[in-house]
Amino acid sequence: MLVYVDDIVITGNDSALIQRLFAFLHDNFALRELGSLSYFHDIEVHRSSTGLILSQRKFIQDLLDRAHMSAANAISTPSTIDIIHQSALDSSPPFSDPAMYRSIVGGLQYLSFTRPDISFAVNHVSQFQHSPTDNHWEAVKRILRYLRGTINRGPEFSEPTSLHVHGYSDASWASCPKDRKSITGFAVFL
Repeated sequence: MLVYVDDIVITGNDSALIQRLFAFLHDNFALRELGSLSYFHDIEVHRSSTGLILSQRKFIQDLLDRAHMSAANAISTPSTIDIIHQSALDSSPPFSDPAMYRSIVGGLQYLSFTRPDISFAVNHVSQFQHSPTDNHWEAVKRILRYLRGTINRGPEFSEPTSLHVHGYSDASWASCPKDRKSITGFAVFL
């Protein structure tokens, strides 16, 4: 059961238990059943023959519209090492609209929950919210152009056929030219 303010999502593999829980909640609170989940806090839920697919297509389109990038050309990666190095050592002029920068980057942070493919690039541009420059804005625009080309992507949840743990990790060794710190990341899947 997921509760967010006045919205509740109940899921599970025992429909009788779900019905009993709903009846209990209905007896104690004023609520109504809206049926199968299709949309929850900017996350669209689509059903396929293998499971559920989450998408934030509308949210991405709203971000593109706010940044005036709805017609931007799509690209295949959200960032490059050159952009990371350039923005870390940046000395370009201050960005003219820091409030918009923070708003767009905040939206990208929210989006990274369902789009882990952008999380590294979003984490990088998030470090400059206090005083963004034109080069930092260029890095944000690259993420948005990547999203424009991958607007229909999202995680898919299907019934597991087996329970195996897979772990992946990677690290850069002192790759940041500004502070020479290493960056490490890992993912574990069950």
